[in-house]
Amino acid sequence: MERDNQFIGQSGAFLDAVERASRAAPMSRPVLVIGERGTGKELIAERLHRLSTRWDEPLVTMNCAALPETLIEAELFGHEAGAFTGATKARAGRFEEADKGTLFLDELGTLSMGAQERLLRAVEYGEVTRIGASRPIRVDVRIVAATNDDLPALAESGEFRADLLDRLSFEVITLPPLRVREGDVGVLAEYFARRMAAELDWHKWPGFAPHVMQGLEDYAWPGNVRELRNVVERAVYRWDDPETAIAHVQFDPFDSPWKPAAPSHRQSSVPDQQPAAALPAPGSVPVGVDFEHVDDLRSAVDEHERAIVQHALGKHRWNQRQTAKALGLSYDQLRHCIKKHGLMEETDT
Repeated sequence: MERDNQFIGQSGAFLDAVERASRAAPMSRPVLVIGERGTGKELIAERLHRLSTRWDEPLVTMNCAALPETLIEAELFGHEAGAFTGATKARAGRFEEADKGTLFLDELGTLSMGAQERLLRAVEYGEVTRIGASRPIRVDVRIVAATNDDLPALAESGEFRADLLDRLSFEVITLPPLRVREGDVGVLAEYFARRMAAELDWHKWPGFAPHVMQGLEDYAWPGNVRELRNVVERAVYRWDDPETAIAHVQFDPFDSPWKPAAPSHRQSSVPDQQPAAALPAPGSVPVGVDFEHVDDLRSAVDEHERAIVQHALGKHRWNQRQTAKALGLSYDQLRHCIKKHGLMEETDT
């Protein structure tokens, strides 16, 4: 498992998780890594392996959600020739491949109950039995498992073996989502952006416009670091003027005025009626607007007007005539807005 990402971050929550992984690495005990998608669970698994005494042995990865239930056990434990239809020759499983090293089981919560039972025996006794074989094989494997599921809740409901959870949770490292990593969004954005600029052979990195950086800081990042990387790298490669600060970023790559309509079977069955999801509920608050804390209406309106104009200018590469057309303004009206909000100064920086 190779990653071209590094551990980038300075927040206390992030550094605490990395430190815990560093301390657990030398111990040949199972570790559970918990976190939302895109938080870096694979990187923690790699750190646990590289800092362990097994660093020069195999690091074998298996995504438990990537295989159908009927193949997971054969993939984990191997099989003999003729064990099932299609098994024309014997094959070693991931446990045997990882002997003396580390086995990283991603998406652990998706394992079937049968696979969990066999995994429990492998963890407890250090033995695996290939499907179709009669004798077990001794293996020395350190297990690191990752999930974004609530395993204790699954164990309580009977969907995950409690005894297996006990065996695997010698140490549990929970990774913080990006939205709570104070100060890390800017650091990560600069890192990914500079790397993309170098890949594009830009002779210098022009930076982000202030409103773009503010937008990156304010976004919730449901996809965490992986999503941030995609958004930043996309913004850099789409920007065709390496001499000026990047003034536009698109968070949703699927957002387009030519976006295909939803399939008819997903739309409302009521004729001549717009789907309810497309209409805001009465009295609802538009996304990004906090009506509860508005104590100066004029300033609040000006602030939103400035943000809208600033975003549109960046989207249209500061082409004022295109921006005015997109906003339904005359050229003179847009010029008035630019002067009113002091945006001309940013275009000159």
